[in-house]
Amino acid sequence: MPEKDFFEMVYQVVRLIPKGRVTSYGAIATYLGAKGSSRVVGYAMNGAHRVKPKVPAHRVVNRNGLLTGKHHFETPYAMQELLEKEKIRVKEDKVVNFKQLFWDPSFELKL
Repeated sequence: MPEKDFFEMVYQVVRLIPKGRVTSYGAIATYLGAKGSSRVVGYAMNGAHRVKPKVPAHRVVNRNGLLTGKHHFETPYAMQELLEKEKIRVKEDKVVNFKQLFWDPSFELKL
């Protein structure tokens, strides 16, 4: 599958993450049948700011709830600020209550 098509599938999943919830790069990759491709999902998120309709990339964090993609936003604090607007607490670059806020597309969505 061409990378562009995979990126578009990633964006479609990310657009479905509800406000106030987060998921991980790996959970998206697994849902799309590409387990082990979390880094490619990260590459897709790096370019998400150029995509329309809008992709809420701030809702995608690493498997431990860390804001590893924060450097790809306009400022180093933009990702955290966007999460906090959705009532998601972040402390030391990590989502507080990550397990409770985790949205698993493999569970939430049916292929």
